[in-house]
Amino acid sequence: MKKNINLLIITSVIALLALSGIQGYLIYNTYQLKKDVFIKETKKAISNIDNTKEMDSLAEQWYTYLSENLVEYKKNKIQKKEALDKFRPKTDSLNDLFKEYYKKEIAKRNLEYDIQYKKDIKSIVLFEGEKMDSIFSAVEGENIYTFGEKFPQEDEVVMSNARWFTDFEYEDEVNSGGIKISMDLEVRTVDYINIIGWKRIVFGQMASLFIFSVLLILFVVILLFYSIRNLIRQKKLADIKTDFINNITHELKTPMATLGIASKTLRKPEIQGSPDAFANTLDILDRQNDRLQKLVDQVVTNSLGSEEIILKKEEVLDDTYFKNVLKDFQLSVQDKNVTVTSKIEFREVNLNIDKFMFTTALLNILDNAVKYGKDEVEIVFRTYLKDDLYEISIHDNGIGISPKEQRRIFEKFYRITEGDVHDVKGLGLGLFFTNQIVKAHQGNISLESKLDLGTTFTINIPINK
Repeated sequence: MKKNINLLIITSVIALLALSGIQGYLIYNTYQLKKDVFIKETKKAISNIDNTKEMDSLAEQWYTYLSENLVEYKKNKIQKKEALDKFRPKTDSLNDLFKEYYKKEIAKRNLEYDIQYKKDIKSIVLFEGEKMDSIFSAVEGENIYTFGEKFPQEDEVVMSNARWFTDFEYEDEVNSGGIKISMDLEVRTVDYINIIGWKRIVFGQMASLFIFSVLLILFVVILLFYSIRNLIRQKKLADIKTDFINNITHELKTPMATLGIASKTLRKPEIQGSPDAFANTLDILDRQNDRLQKLVDQVVTNSLGSEEIILKKEEVLDDTYFKNVLKDFQLSVQDKNVTVTSKIEFREVNLNIDKFMFTTALLNILDNAVKYGKDEVEIVFRTYLKDDLYEISIHDNGIGISPKEQRRIFEKFYRITEGDVHDVKGLGLGLFFTNQIVKAHQGNISLESKLDLGTTFTINIPINK
């Protein structure tokens, strides 16, 4: 059974991890989808910014200036590097106009978030017939010709790619004697946007889904936890009931067997002819019948909860009451090696208790000290008055109780299962009933114990109730 429960727990944990993994995967896919949709909608909202007269005018200015510098380069009046160096200040001067224009156009879209925009020139290539002359090619991660805002590469979102083709003519006065030469110019550009705080926006859109997923996982975890805990409790309860049945069966076998033998003995003529033997056999029947009755009463009475116990309280003097309890207890164990030391509160205190019930609770603890004690049992019985509480402490030098057993010692039908205590008779109801009696008196009971060093039970009851 234990292996089955362990297997169930392992399987449940694996299933929970698998469910969490699937849930995480679905959330990630939803995040990617929402991210793509959000960026797509943003692109759509600003897609036509370039298609305006103002943008065409700016493009025409830098394109014309670039063409003029390239003509000078082709006429061998300047080097390629000089042509690019002369072009860079022009892009810088136009950039302020470019940024101002984009900010104005983006503001017209009434977006709920800020956007940065830039256009990078990636390459400039001249074609003269079959000849290709690469004027400029941007190095990866470095764009020296940029219009618009500058922002880190990891924040870039590609808006569009463009290739501009145009042709122009110039007169080659040196090599061709004033003949006009036609050339094609190709310029490649990439437009980027940076959506400020896009992750926060996307996560905000997913907040309800994320919260629902977390709550769902928590619900499954809690449900699994309580299911497994209840299963373990049910198993423990089944074990306890089985143990109880075995114990009570063992307790009933002896008196029943004795009753059977005694009844058969009474049928014998020689017993019937002997008044003394007949009377002794009847005494045996009476004793075993009383024993059976006490076992039944113990099961019925000791199974009551604190709220079901009806107390018949009376006022008793603590010193007299406890001395009588200890005296009766010592008489019951006079055939055993038991030493009882007592120290009762020096002030006279009147306790309002049910004498029969409270005596039963104390005797249950004292009897356990003998049952689970060593060869020489030593019991120390002390009482104290602490404000409105009356404390009773019972210490023994027995085998002690492990921390694991201490947590369950007051449970119904529970019996210690470590060491040699299997040989101790009982139904596992004594300490349970003791706890219920103390609770019925509006008090509480606790214990401290160490293995091989003994156990101390402490009872506190109010003196004004």
